[in-house]
Amino acid sequence: MEMAGRSGLCDFFVVMSAPSSVRVKAIVDHVEESLKREGLAPRVKEGYAEALWVLLDYGDVIVHVFYHEKRKFYDLETLWGDAPRRRFLK
Repeated sequence: MEMAGRSGLCDFFVVMSAPSSVRVKAIVDHVEESLKREGLAPRVKEGYAEALWVLLDYGDVIVHVFYHEKRKFYDLETLWGDAPRRRFLK
């Protein structure tokens, strides 16, 4: 979601989910490893131990990786419903 002008926190939210906490951790690990190769490290990493909602703060981009049920509960897409979105995968 494009957050510029909607939030002072960042310019983009990247939101994704997985059907298990093991897969949530696998996604987070892959994101971190991929961005580390590009010389980027998260400023903040929260929620990894529980793997129900992991947040990676890369400054202008905040990555949210949810366990499916938590994504439905928090429903960031509706909360920020006016934010333009780009879908990459279903």
